[in-house]
Amino acid sequence: MTVWQELDKDGFEQFIWCRDQESGLRAFIAIHNTKRGPALGGCRLWPYASEEDAVADAMRLARSMTYKAAAAGLAYGGGKAVVIGRADDPRNEQQFEALGRFIERLGGSYWTGVDVGTTTAHMDAVARFTSYVTDMTGSLGGTDDWTADMTAYGLLHGMKATAKRIYGTDRLHGLTIAVQGLGKVGWALCRYLHREGARLMVTDLSMRLVEQAVLQFQALPIAADRIYDVPCHIWAPCALGGILNLSTIDRLQCRIVAGSANNQMASPQQLHLEALQQKGIVYAPDYIVNAGGIIATAAELDGDGPRRIRSRVKRIAHTLEEVYHLSEAEGITTAAAADRIAEHALHSYE
Repeated sequence: MTVWQELDKDGFEQFIWCRDQESGLRAFIAIHNTKRGPALGGCRLWPYASEEDAVADAMRLARSMTYKAAAAGLAYGGGKAVVIGRADDPRNEQQFEALGRFIERLGGSYWTGVDVGTTTAHMDAVARFTSYVTDMTGSLGGTDDWTADMTAYGLLHGMKATAKRIYGTDRLHGLTIAVQGLGKVGWALCRYLHREGARLMVTDLSMRLVEQAVLQFQALPIAADRIYDVPCHIWAPCALGGILNLSTIDRLQCRIVAGSANNQMASPQQLHLEALQQKGIVYAPDYIVNAGGIIATAAELDGDGPRRIRSRVKRIAHTLEEVYHLSEAEGITTAAAADRIAEHALHSYE
C-alpha cells in the first residue's frame, strides 16, 4: 500500500511536506481530523533513518491524537509535526522558524507544541512566525515541563483507577512499578510515584538519568534489555512505541500495563492485545491514559488556570473506568473499547 493509499484509508485531511533549503529543514505535518475543532499535536524532533520512517510516524501519531482528543471530550482534532534532525544541530533555531512559517500558512487548522526531542526554545522559534503554537516561554506549557508533568499526572490517576479495579484499592503505596524510559514524562511519573510510596524499577539508555533516579527516588536500576522480565505490579512503557510484541509480552510479569508511550503495540496490534488479554494483563489504552498533555494544552487554550487544568486531567481515571466497563460488557479488548468511545465522539460531530 502506498503512502497516499494509507492517507486515504485512514481519512487524513492534509499531509504537508515542509522543506526549507536555507535552514535545512525537513519536516512533515499530518492533519488527521478537524471535525471537532483545530488539530492539536506536538512537534517531534528525531533522527529518523529515512523520510519514509518520518512519514509513518507522523501518520500514526496524528491519528492517535484525533482519538486521544475525542475520547477526552475535547473540542479539538488531531495532528502531528515531525522534524528530521538532532537537538545538537546548530541550525535548529532557523529550522523551527521555518516550520513556524509553514504552520502559519495552514491558517489555524493545526496547533503545535513540545513533544519528544523538542523544548520551549524550539516553540519560541516557531512562535516568531505563527501564533498557532503552545508551550512557549511564559506559558503554562513553557514552565518546568508543564505538558510532560500533566501527562505524568494523568498517567498517575490512570494507574490508580486500574489498580483499584485489579487490587481493590487505588493506593499505589508498596506496589512495584517498572518504568521504561526516563525522559520528561517518565521522570515526572517517577516523581509522582515516589511520593505515593511505590517501589520503582527503572531503565533508560542514559545511565546518568538512571543513576539520578536511584539517588532521588531510591529506584532499582534495571538493564534496558531486562526490563521486560522483572516481576512487578504495573509495567509502564514511557519511551518510544512499538515495543509490545509476542516476544516481549511473553516475558512480562505484571498485572497492568499503563504507560505514556504512544502506539505501544507493534503490528498487528490486535494480535498483541489478545496476547496481553490471554496472560491476564490489563492494558490501559495508551491514548486514554497519556492524554494529560493534550487535555492541559486544550484547557490552557480555553483559558483555564492550573487548578482547573489539573481537575480536567484527573478525569482520565473516569474515562478509563468507562473503557473497562465497556470492555467487560462487550467482551472486547480495552483498546477496542477505547476506539468505540472515541469513534462515537467523532461521529457525533458528523
